[in-house]
Amino acid sequence: MQRSRDDRIVGGVSAAAAARTGRDITFIRLLFVLAGLLTVGVLAYMVAWALVPMAGEDSTIASRAQKDRRGVGQAIALGSLLIVLYFVANALGANWLGSFAWSVIIIAVGLVLIWRNASAEEQAILRQEAGPLLALTARNRRKVTLVRFAAAAVLLVAGLAVLLSGHVGIAALRPLGGLVLVVTAIVVVLGPWWLRIARDLVIERQARARVEERADMATRVHDSVLQTLALIQRNADQPAQVVKLARAQERELRSWLFEGRLPGEARGECGTVAEGIRLIQQDIEERHGVPVEAITVGDCELDDQLEALLAAAREATVNAAKWSGADVVSVFAEVEPGGVSVYVRDRGRGFDPAAIPLDRKGLAESVQARMARRGGSAVVRSVKDEGTEVTLRMPRTTGPRLPSRA
Repeated sequence: MQRSRDDRIVGGVSAAAAARTGRDITFIRLLFVLAGLLTVGVLAYMVAWALVPMAGEDSTIASRAQKDRRGVGQAIALGSLLIVLYFVANALGANWLGSFAWSVIIIAVGLVLIWRNASAEEQAILRQEAGPLLALTARNRRKVTLVRFAAAAVLLVAGLAVLLSGHVGIAALRPLGGLVLVVTAIVVVLGPWWLRIARDLVIERQARARVEERADMATRVHDSVLQTLALIQRNADQPAQVVKLARAQERELRSWLFEGRLPGEARGECGTVAEGIRLIQQDIEERHGVPVEAITVGDCELDDQLEALLAAAREATVNAAKWSGADVVSVFAEVEPGGVSVYVRDRGRGFDPAAIPLDRKGLAESVQARMARRGGSAVVRSVKDEGTEVTLRMPRTTGPRLPSRA
């Protein structure tokens, strides 16, 4: 029993249960919704999400969470904070929260552990699924801020009305003063722990950012310097070609060191996806001498995510030109309102992705990991003596779709 990668709304648990029982997936999802509203459906879903591995993975989120002491601490801190808020709300007369509040607490705690211990690919899937919600905060920030302040004002007025209604005189407000003292005592006891957890979160986020920066730097060095050195070795018997490659690499490194332009960055020479695909076509044909058939449907302006997509597409095309033995490499790009897809195909000798030596990082780091860091996905399909297809997909969050250019 494995959770689905594609047929999923949240965690892919319903698809796994439907495949195991033979029931319709819509029926299973309705059961989870009803159980979540009436009984312990939320808890059951979270437990299944943690215990059932995702398709293609050997370990589960629960097994990885057992070793994540910091993640467990963060989940406990968040859960205790939400429980305190729940009891405070009950003391103020908000008894209607009931099981809804406990469901929210379970979801919050479960999502902390699941997000921290999910694989990089599943994190990318979750980030893509949450794209529409994240887009609401990325666009029209002023409107969102006004709505948030208006909602806060309404809640504040309603809360004061509930607290003050029915009380006569200051003596009736003494229970409220006692409640404030109790909450203050809890904050004094648990506040340092919460503060330490928050500080650990900041430190962890900074460390993760540094790791991602180093990984991005390594992929750029691989795509530029190491690829050029490999080409120089293959063309050692052609001095003119070696000199040409060395001069091109020298210009690229000087531009990186003194102008801040990263190796392989397309936005310095082009501004749209179609122009970037054409640049990849020209560069591969010039450096490797392999014809590249490039087709682009639609167009849009480049951003950081699409820049990473083009860099991954370039590396996939380089790999096809170097190792496939095919006479021609095909690159097809399609720009849609919700995302951009690039397909790199060859009719070469094919290969087994699992048999690639560990010191070869072109596919794992420059393609798959690069796409995952930016919220995209990379799927490699290869059949021996039939060829290879690399499918790259990157969601879009901003910018209109431009018409194709001849």
